[in-house]
Amino acid sequence: MKKTTILLTGAGGQVGYEVNRLAQEKKYMLTALTRQQLDIGDSEAVAQVISRLQPALVINAAAYTAVDRAEQEVAAAMRANRQGPAHLAAACHNLQIPLIHLSTDYVFDGAKAGAYAEDDATAPTGVYGLSKWQGEEEVRARLPQHLIIRVSWVFGPHGHNFVRTMLRLAAERDELRVVADQRGCPTYATHIAAMLLSLADNIRQGSDHWGTYHFCGQPETSWHGFAETIISEALTIGLLDHQIAVQPITTSAYPTPARRPVNSSLDCRRISKTFELQLPSWQEGLQTMLALINQEQRK
Repeated sequence: MKKTTILLTGAGGQVGYEVNRLAQEKKYMLTALTRQQLDIGDSEAVAQVISRLQPALVINAAAYTAVDRAEQEVAAAMRANRQGPAHLAAACHNLQIPLIHLSTDYVFDGAKAGAYAEDDATAPTGVYGLSKWQGEEEVRARLPQHLIIRVSWVFGPHGHNFVRTMLRLAAERDELRVVADQRGCPTYATHIAAMLLSLADNIRQGSDHWGTYHFCGQPETSWHGFAETIISEALTIGLLDHQIAVQPITTSAYPTPARRPVNSSLDCRRISKTFELQLPSWQEGLQTMLALINQEQRK
């Protein structure tokens, strides 16, 4: 990259951690900052860091992602998910620095029958989705040189996620009850990281295909289908030592403070065609993650 580096915010999160790890492996000149090192909700801190580093590109993986807690912690969600991107976009605009910003499937209400395209109407149903949608709009309003990438159902080796929750519960119980009437696309954090670094390369080479894109694992499944695959794969490699029954339940049988979209599936043809990216298999990502966990436990 020109100038000094890629600036990565949110380096302590699931995706940020993998971007940093992968960038180090590939010898990228990258400065990775965790939330403790840079609170993107602090406009002065953001402006100072970007002015000092003058990176060629900023990748924003920082976010408030506690979907249910956001219903009570509205100010915290808005600070990280709306105001933070606004501060980053404003600082990038001043120095003509491109920004890649991660968003979410939760900007949609889930009422559509098929997969959501980038131009479909947004209608978030909770504080988290609303804060992420407003963050997108802040970026669009302040910085033409942006890529907004919506991802969904993220899981990875680092941090808390659905896969680790299922494994923890499976170790404690003989039966799991998992929602079967919500569908979407699980996405492995390392696949997202590889995609982001590929986009960084495109920008370095002069790409100007700015705008909003969807990226997620293939194929579509339900939370119940995802859970069944997690348990099956974990049993296959010996990560679990007893059979677990995975029972399907309805959303109404598992009420949560924030309403989840019934349909979170994202249409990813635009990013695939524009940047010649192959859409990843979430099953392959899951197998990789479970193998890593297995290695850790056997040490």
